[in-house]
Amino acid sequence: MPVDIKDTRAYRYAYHCAEDTSGEVGVYVKRQAEKWIDIADGKDDKSYVSTKIAAQNDRLMSLVVHPDTRTPMTEAMDDYACFLMTAIYTTLRREDNLRQYTTAVLEIGRKNHKTFNAGGIFIRDMLTQVPFARSFSVAPDFRLSSELRLAVAKIIKSSPELVDHFRIMRDCIRCKINDAEYTPLAYSNDRMDGKLAAIWLADEAGALDTYPLTAMRYSQVDLPEPLGIIISTQYPNDNNAMLDEIDAAKKSIDGLLDRDDIFALLYEPDTELIKDWQTDDRVLYQANPIAVGNKRMMTALKKSRAMAILYENQRQDFLCKVCNIRYKSLGVEGYVDINHVKECVTEEDLAFWRGRDVWIGVDLSATDDNTAVAMVTIRDGCIHAKAWGFIPEDKIELKSAKEGVDYRALIREGCCFACGDRIIDYAYVERFILSIAARYGVNVMELGYDRWNALSSVQKIEAADNPISCTEIRQHSSVLHPPTKLLYEQIEQGKFRYDRNRMLEINFQNARCTSDTNGNKYVNKKKSGGKVDMVMATLNAIRLAMDEMLLDDAAWTVQT
Repeated sequence: MPVDIKDTRAYRYAYHCAEDTSGEVGVYVKRQAEKWIDIADGKDDKSYVSTKIAAQNDRLMSLVVHPDTRTPMTEAMDDYACFLMTAIYTTLRREDNLRQYTTAVLEIGRKNHKTFNAGGIFIRDMLTQVPFARSFSVAPDFRLSSELRLAVAKIIKSSPELVDHFRIMRDCIRCKINDAEYTPLAYSNDRMDGKLAAIWLADEAGALDTYPLTAMRYSQVDLPEPLGIIISTQYPNDNNAMLDEIDAAKKSIDGLLDRDDIFALLYEPDTELIKDWQTDDRVLYQANPIAVGNKRMMTALKKSRAMAILYENQRQDFLCKVCNIRYKSLGVEGYVDINHVKECVTEEDLAFWRGRDVWIGVDLSATDDNTAVAMVTIRDGCIHAKAWGFIPEDKIELKSAKEGVDYRALIREGCCFACGDRIIDYAYVERFILSIAARYGVNVMELGYDRWNALSSVQKIEAADNPISCTEIRQHSSVLHPPTKLLYEQIEQGKFRYDRNRMLEINFQNARCTSDTNGNKYVNKKKSGGKVDMVMATLNAIRLAMDEMLLDDAAWTVQT
C-alpha cells in the first residue's frame, strides 16, 4: 500500500536539511535537499516520487536486520542513508516512469556507517533485480572491495527472513530468488571491462583514477535503469576520480551542468569555514552527519582534531578523512559562491554600452584550447562586464564530453563562438576584438593581455587601421591580487553586473584561489576545477580599469 512520502524518514531528514539554520548542514546538502523536496511535493514538471516504491522499500528493509544493533534496517539505517536510498529508487521521470538518477555521489567522513548502509542498499537491489542481474563493488584493492561483501554477508546471516534466500560463496553472493549476483572487484587485481553491471558501487573513489568508473558506466549504456553509487572521503592525491564526480555534482545542483540524473549528498564544510577548521565545530558536523546529536562521536572527533592541531603528521588524515578537506589544497579555495555571482546577472541591453569607456581583457590560450575576451566598464560604483568564449570547431564534441559542458548550447546562446577547425583561428578572434568598438558603440580605452600566446595577436591589433593600445598584465600575485580582491568584493556587495552568460558562470564555478607568502590571492588556473578563461579575461580588464579610474570611493579601495 502506498505511503505518504511526507511521513517517511527520508522526507523528514531532507526537510530538516533544507530548513537548517544552525550551520550543521553544508550548503550543497541543503540545495540537494531543496531540489528533491520540490520533486516530492509535486512541484517538478519532469520528475515525481513514487509512493508505491517507497512502500516497497519499507517492506524490504524491514526484513533486513543490522548485525550489530539487531534491529530492522528501517530503524538502524542512518537518516542520510534513508534519504539516499529513497531518492535514488523512488524518484522517477514522468515521461517514461523510469528512475531519474543514474549516478549517486556520497562524499562523507569516515566512520559514518557508509559500508553497512551501502550493504543494505545492495541487498534491497538484489531482491528486486531482473533474473541473472550482476552487481559489482569496485575499490582500490581486494581488501577494501571485500569490506562491502563482508557487510552484506553479515547482514544476510543476521536476517532470519533472508538467510535462506541467499548463497554466500567465496567470490560472490547470489540471491536464489532471481539468481542475481554481487561480486567485489579490486582495481589492483581485476580488469573492469567486459562486465554488465545492473548496479555498481565505487568505494573509496578518491583512491581511484577514472578508469574503473568509466568502465562500469560503459557496461550500462544499453540498460534502461543504470545505477552507479560513488562513495568516498576526500583524498590528497590529484589523480582522483572523486574530484571530477564532486565537481560534476556541484555543477548539476547549481544548474550549470545539463544533468538531472545525478543525486549527490556532499558532506563537506562550506568554503568559508575551512580556514577555521581548528575551532569551528560546524566543520565536523557538515562532514559527519551522524555526529549531529551524537555527543560521544563529537567528543571523539574533537579529540582527533586536537591531535591534528598539535601534530603535523596526523593532520592529513584528519582533514581529508574526517573533515573532507583536501590537505594538499588548504592554500586553495573556491573564488566566490556561484549563487552570489548569479544574483548579479542582467539581460543584455545594447543601449547601455553605447558611448561608454570600456577596457578589454583577453586570455589567449594554446591553439587547441579555450580563448576568452571580456570588456568592462564602470557606472555608479558598479563593475559591468560582458564576456565571450572561443573554441575550435572540430573540438566541440570532444570538449563537451570531456568537460561536461554543452558547448553547442553555449554557442546557440551567443556567449561562445566556434572558429577554426582543430585549432583556434586567431585571426577570427583578432577581428572580433577590433570590431567591439563599432559593434557596441563603445570607446575602447585599452586592452590587457597575458603575454603567453598573445604577442603575435597583440602586434596585429596595435597595427590595425583602428588600433587598440595594448598593455601586458603580468601574471603574478602582486599584479592579480588587486583585481581579484576587488571583483570578489563587488560580487559580495552586489555591485557587479554581467550580461547573462552561462559560460561565464561555469568559469566562476571552476575558479580556485591560491595565496602567496604575503597573503595575496589570485585565481590559479592549474588548481581550478575546469576552464576559467573568461574569469581571467575579466580580471585582466578590471586590472586596467583600476589603473585608469580615480578610485577614491571607499568601496573601491583595495590593499596591495
